[in-house]
Amino acid sequence: MLNSISDDYVKDIGTFTRDLTRTYAIESHKFEKKLEEYYKKLDVYNLIGQELTRFVEQRKGLYRKAANPAKGVLTVEGTGVIKVGDFFETESGNRYKATEQVTINTLGTVNIEAVKAGSNGNVGANSITLIPITIQGISKVTNKDQLIDGYDEETDDSLRERYLIEIQKPATSGNVYHYMQWGREVVGVGDVRVFPLWNGNNTVQMVVIDDNKVIANEELINRVQEYVDPKGHENETWGTGAGQAPIGAYCTVISATAKIVNIESSLILKDGYNLEELKPLIEQEVRVYLKNIAFKRESVSYAILSSWILNVEGIQEWTTFTINGLQENVIIGTKEVAVLGNVNLSVA
Repeated sequence: MLNSISDDYVKDIGTFTRDLTRTYAIESHKFEKKLEEYYKKLDVYNLIGQELTRFVEQRKGLYRKAANPAKGVLTVEGTGVIKVGDFFETESGNRYKATEQVTINTLGTVNIEAVKAGSNGNVGANSITLIPITIQGISKVTNKDQLIDGYDEETDDSLRERYLIEIQKPATSGNVYHYMQWGREVVGVGDVRVFPLWNGNNTVQMVVIDDNKVIANEELINRVQEYVDPKGHENETWGTGAGQAPIGAYCTVISATAKIVNIESSLILKDGYNLEELKPLIEQEVRVYLKNIAFKRESVSYAILSSWILNVEGIQEWTTFTINGLQENVIIGTKEVAVLGNVNLSVA
């Protein structure tokens, strides 16, 4: 900056010319840093949270999928009335509310959903046993089956991936990419594979997995079917263009089938650790790996998975490690998703 000023002016330290240019340089540097920050926000990979949400909404009309509350059926004992909004709880504090009014005479059931949306509401059977606010005449409650359909808000990675699919794989006129986009627009869907002409001309099959990258439940499958190509009563609207799919395309939505992955390993543990506390952590690590490869890889890698569990603090090494009884990759079919089965561990 000083070099651009004529030598007719004195530019020594402490002069007006020197101080003026120095002040401008300092302030303009701050401005340039701001411009650099704004420039980076033009790259979708640099965006997170609300900034990413606004970015994809404004450019492609994509909306982040909201969290969905878990749903289920509660078995109720006693004589009384369950009203809409009556609360029930688990021992850990997960709260649920009745979604219908039901009169209970000795024994009955009521539909419930989680007060707080998200996957934490998917509790196991016989977990909801408390009535935090007394309901006259009702003495006992429990859920005989696991609650389902609770999904967290769509992650940044998932939303960014959907945006990139829109950009890089243009959907038009009911092509394969169109069905992929339609499927992933439904709350709870984690990924979709599309099989054209699977059952002859004018047929399309969509194979879906849920947000947790495991098999989809019946309710989720029905939601996707209703959105893409509702069948209606006795298939009267199937293939008629009543949903997103074009007229004449008969779309069938199914869940991926589970490819069970059983793990057996003998481990050397670090001092101060025991197998009981490490097993849940190992299972979680395996689930993370399987989630990462769902509908993206064609096999469960023996090399990767056998080293993956070493990420768990407390494991020094393993002496034996098998997947489904073998020391080799497990092939995943095009309509399958790898799901963790039994994990049998021992100390070497």
